[in-house]
This record gives sequence, structure tokens and C-alpha cells, in this order.
Amino acid sequence: MFDSDRDELFESMSLAGIETAIIPGVNPEGWAKQLQVAKQYSCPYGLGIHPWFCEDEPQRALEQLSEQVNACIHDPYLVAIGECGLDKIRKDNWQGQIIALEAQLSMARQLDLPVILHVVKAHSEMLAILKRYSLPRGGVIHGFYGSYEIANEYIKLGYKLGIGGLILNASAKKLKTCVAQLPLDSMLIETDSPAMTPQNSADSRNTPLILQSIIAEIANLHKKSSVLITEHTFRNSMQLFDLKLILI
Repeated sequence: MFDSDRDELFESMSLAGIETAIIPGVNPEGWAKQLQVAKQYSCPYGLGIHPWFCEDEPQRALEQLSEQVNACIHDPYLVAIGECGLDKIRKDNWQGQIIALEAQLSMARQLDLPVILHVVKAHSEMLAILKRYSLPRGGVIHGFYGSYEIANEYIKLGYKLGIGGLILNASAKKLKTCVAQLPLDSMLIETDSPAMTPQNSADSRNTPLILQSIIAEIANLHKKSSVLITEHTFRNSMQLFDLKLILI
């Protein structure tokens, strides 16, 4: 999706004050390209198995994940396990999703890494599992779209909420109401690019360049300055993913 203009995109990001982007992993077939891009552009990354790519019996993929993580364990740019999680839209592999998620939570706990979590129509199941797997580093609920009550349950467990392009949609009233109430130390900003393009975008492909618009919307909802929101969300990312060794 970015092969034709990746250099130009990173240059535009730099001009916009965006220092880097965290690149999650989603399946064994994609890790090699992901690691190549991460190395070329000095991006932190996660390694994981996304619920869309889980088989009913994901043991082989989990073995591959363990091997890949062990190969990268001394790389300071490996900052998370994920993207992993639960997605009820893809219920045909539900049992495999649970097996893969629990294995990756165990891996994150063992390695003292945070997790990047994908949760779609499965908040109650995810919260129940996270209560059983106490992760010292917590993680982020990627692309969060839910109520303040659900958000608060994640926050109490030590997780942060990833706020992305959905906040820019006029129809996202529940999310806007939630974000307006969230403490500033509970949020990260994200894009999920090239996916999750805002409805009013002129480009069908999402990119990190919308981060400024997300910050502006959060600032508007909190009646704070964009500078303050930028400072808080940057600090939250630095702390969660322990980025000080690679960004400072």
C-alpha cells in the first residue's frame, strides 16, 4: 500500500513533526517485510498474530512467533507483542483467537513487554481474560470504539486507549462523548494506516499525517490546547513502549 511512495510519506511525516510510527505485526507472512521497513526507517515495532489471521489451531503460528521474537529480543526497536486480540466479526475461528491471545499475553508477561490489542465486539470477553493475565506493562486497546464505562474498565487494569481516525467521523458521537471524559494520561493517538480512513478524508488511504487532526479533535473535546494534548499523548507513548532509548 505504501511501496510506491514510502520515502515521500516519511519525509512528509518529518516535516509535520511526526518523529516515527510504531508498526505492529499481524502474521508470520508479513513479519519479514515489516522488519525490513522498521529497520530502514528506524521505526519501533511489535510482533504478533492478529485475530483475522488465526487458524482454529494456531500452534504452528505461535511457534513461529516465539522464534521470531527470540531472534529480535535484543533489538531495542521491538517494543510490544501484537497486534493480537479478539474479533467477533470473524467468529469462524473464535477458539483459535482465544488460544492465540492467551499465548501472546503469556509471552508479553514473560518478556515484560506491553501488548497492542485488537478488540471488536468482544470487550466483555477481553476484559475477563485480561483480569486473569496481569501484565505489569499493560498495553493499548487499539482503535478503541466504546463507552466511557468500558474504557474505564481497561484503564483500571492498566491499559491505555488508542484513539484514531474514527474520532473524526461526525457519526462517532459515543466515542466523542467517551474521549471528552477520559483522563489525558489514558490516551494514545494512532491511525491504523492504511486502514480506518476518516469518512471526510479526500484520500481513500489513511496515513499518519492525520494525527494532527486527531489531536485537534481531542483538544476541542477537552477544551485544551493542541500543544497540551500533543505533550500528554507523546509522553504516554514514551512511557508505555519505553521509547527513550530510541527516540532520545
